[in-house]
Amino acid sequence: MPKLDDLDHLDDKIPNNVNLSQDPRLKRALESWQPNFLKWWQEMGPAGFQEDDVYLRTAVSVEPSGWAHFDFVKMPDYRWGIFLTPAVENRTIGFGDSLGQPVWQQVPGEFRTQLRRLIVTQGDTEPASVEQQRKLGQTAPSLFDLRSLFQVNVEEGRHLWAMAYLLHSYFGRDGREEAEGLLERRSGNPDKPRLLTAFNAPCEDWLSFFMFTMFTDRDGKYQLLALSESGFDPLSRTCRFMLTEEAYHMSVGETGVARVVERSAELMRSGGDDVRKQGGIDLTTIQKYLNLWFSLSLDLFGGEISTNAAQYFAAGLKGRAKESTYPDHVALDAVYDMELWEGGALVREEVSLRNAMNEVVRDEYVEDCQRGVDRWNKILAEKGLSERLTLPSRRFHRQIGAFAAHRFDPAGTPLTEADWTRSASDWLPTAEDLAYVQSLMVPVHVPGKIAHWIAPPRSGVKDKPVEYGYVRLRLR
Repeated sequence: MPKLDDLDHLDDKIPNNVNLSQDPRLKRALESWQPNFLKWWQEMGPAGFQEDDVYLRTAVSVEPSGWAHFDFVKMPDYRWGIFLTPAVENRTIGFGDSLGQPVWQQVPGEFRTQLRRLIVTQGDTEPASVEQQRKLGQTAPSLFDLRSLFQVNVEEGRHLWAMAYLLHSYFGRDGREEAEGLLERRSGNPDKPRLLTAFNAPCEDWLSFFMFTMFTDRDGKYQLLALSESGFDPLSRTCRFMLTEEAYHMSVGETGVARVVERSAELMRSGGDDVRKQGGIDLTTIQKYLNLWFSLSLDLFGGEISTNAAQYFAAGLKGRAKESTYPDHVALDAVYDMELWEGGALVREEVSLRNAMNEVVRDEYVEDCQRGVDRWNKILAEKGLSERLTLPSRRFHRQIGAFAAHRFDPAGTPLTEADWTRSASDWLPTAEDLAYVQSLMVPVHVPGKIAHWIAPPRSGVKDKPVEYGYVRLRLR
């Protein structure tokens, strides 16, 4: 249980450990923002389930021994709070031109614009994913999965609160306006879209949801790791606690895809290669979805060569994931050997390491994704199948960066536009693929039951059995 002296009374309207009650101005600002947040949640949060009781974990502390409480709660009553990990005494900036200097507790004036941009960009992703997934509950393959979806959604809502707190607390009127903007943009809206392309992409079936939480939320992990190195200590401490919750989101994705792969492998062994005739999702379609969401997520790291990334690193605003593991924390004279597309050919070029920071973090991300794909392939091997899933080349289907204006196949081989037009349907989901997967999305909202196209999970939540009634649905 949380220590009362660590918290500003859990009975307060906004649970927190930032002494909100000691800052009446900030508390009033956040209490004014809260109704707009709840209005956004009712309009753009999970559609059709706002009055149902859901077995959710709620952050109540930053103590590793008891940071979360599990109980049934209606989602609009969820206790979205503001939590920062404890401050590290005498912490210093760990990289860039200010290496070794004390971290900042307030926003340095010269970095105000850049810090606000970083926080707004991160903050915009949190409500965006909730909007993308708002209708998925209506086709959940089990109550276990329905609960998993809602857990991810409410925690993305809490992450939105975390970013809104930083904007309100440290950026004055500009921050308050930006916090309102986080609630005004809409995923996929042509007039007021979310800031990043992947967060405007449709996510209308559960295979997309699992791929999103596997690949796009994993990008979130690496963005949060990089921001947790920030010399702006409140941002660092906020992101470190967000990482605690983000780990669950990625596990939902990886295990979700694993269960789809497991069911497909079982159907292939029992009934032959035509998995669709047996009501499953074939490996070819799974690979297409993988290609799509992995490539969209690669773009979230930005361009391969980035002066913005160099400036963030130099200023001590955003480092590399796990910065302490690198030998050189200044990176002033070092270079990165990068593959680029120039003059119609792939070339190797040495780029200033600071300008290559996006690619350094992307390298770690790709390695992490590969470990997940390897685990999926282990399932196929254990089922006695020779088929394997693969990550496409990072040149494939890119919309940002050095390869965005060019065409490549999943192996990274250059293509003409005619080649791409002829073969893209072999590599990315077609309208027919999407329609087929959507046809399988029939809700299974009965305890202990699960849709045919996905294998059951291996264990339940918080010592509960898989068959537990994780969502108490009202009569419809």
